[in-house]
Amino acid sequence: MKTNLFQRLEAHGYEQVVFGHDRVSGLRAIISVHNTTLGPALGGTRFYPYADEDEALQDVLNLSRSMTYKASVAGLDLGGGKAVILGDPNIKKTESLLLAFGRLVEGLGGAYITTEDSGTSPADLTTIHRATKYAVGCSPDKGGWGDPSPYTALGCAEGIKACAEAAWGSTDISGKKVALQGVGHVGYPLAKYLHEMGAKLIVTDTNKESLEKAKEEFNAEVVGVDAIYGVDCDIFAPCAMGGAINAKTIDQLKCKVVAGAANNQLASEDMSLKLMEKGIIYAPDYVINAGGLIHVGSEWLKKDHVFVEKKTKEVFNSVARVLEIAAKENAPTDQVALRIAEERLKQNS
Repeated sequence: MKTNLFQRLEAHGYEQVVFGHDRVSGLRAIISVHNTTLGPALGGTRFYPYADEDEALQDVLNLSRSMTYKASVAGLDLGGGKAVILGDPNIKKTESLLLAFGRLVEGLGGAYITTEDSGTSPADLTTIHRATKYAVGCSPDKGGWGDPSPYTALGCAEGIKACAEAAWGSTDISGKKVALQGVGHVGYPLAKYLHEMGAKLIVTDTNKESLEKAKEEFNAEVVGVDAIYGVDCDIFAPCAMGGAINAKTIDQLKCKVVAGAANNQLASEDMSLKLMEKGIIYAPDYVINAGGLIHVGSEWLKKDHVFVEKKTKEVFNSVARVLEIAAKENAPTDQVALRIAEERLKQNS
C-alpha cells in the first residue's frame, strides 16, 4: 500500500491488525480489529483469491471499519472486526487450514469473534469452532444459528421500503423496476422478498444456475454483468462484491435509488456526494445490510429469534432516519450515517 500502514491505522482508529501464517496447511490470513468500544469485534471471515497481499489488507481494513459502524447504528453492543483468508476456497480450503485459522482467532483472546462471509459457510464455522470458542454461525445441527444471509436480505428489503418512501412517498414498490446485481446467498432471498412485494426484477450474476433460477421463479429479466449498471430502473441494488459505485459506473446509473446488500459499495468517499448531486438516494451499506450482523451478533449476545426478527425489521427505521436527516441538511447520506455511528461510540468511550 502507498500509505504507511501505521499512519492509516492511526487515522481511522484501528486497534490491531494480525497476520497469520501456517506452513503445514498453507494458511495466509489477516484479522483486523477496528474498534471494541461497544463490545468485542464481530465480523465474518472472507475466503477470497485476492490479487495480492495489499488488496487483501485494504479489503479487511475497509470491511472491519464498516462493521464498527454497522454495529453502532444497529444499536448492538459489539465492535467491528473482519478477517480474510487469501486463496481460492474451491482449491485451498481444507480442514487443517480452517483449524489453523481457528487457532489464530483463539489467540486473540476474544477481541475478535468470527462468523461466515464470502467463501465460508456454517459448515466451515463448525470446523473453525473446534479450535476456538470465538465463533458463531455454525451449522444448526451443531448448536449454531447457521446462515445469517436471510436476515441480511430481510433487513435490506425493509431498507428498500424506507428508500421508496423517501423517493416516492410510499413504501409500496409494486411495479418498480429493481436492478439486482448478484443473486447469491443474500441477493436471491432479497429477490424473493422484492418479487413478493410486486417489483419487476432485472438481474445479473456470474453464476448461470442462479440466473436461470431467478428467471424461472421470479420472471426476472437477465442481463450481462456490465450491462446491469445502465439499465433503466427505479432501484439499483448492489449485492455482490464491493466497489460497485465507482468513477466508471456512476454515470451509467439510470435509477432514483441505490440500495443493496453488498459491503463497501462506494469505491471512494466522494461517490456519495456525486450520487446526491445526480438526485439519487443512497442507503449507506452498513446501515441497510445490518440484518446478518444482527443475527450472528444476537447468537453471541444470547438473545432469541424474536429479538432478531424485531431488530432486523428496525433497519427500516435506521435507513429512514439517515435519509430524513440527509434531506434536511442537504448532506450525503454516508456522512450522516457516519456521524450517527460515531456519536454512539463517543457516548460509550
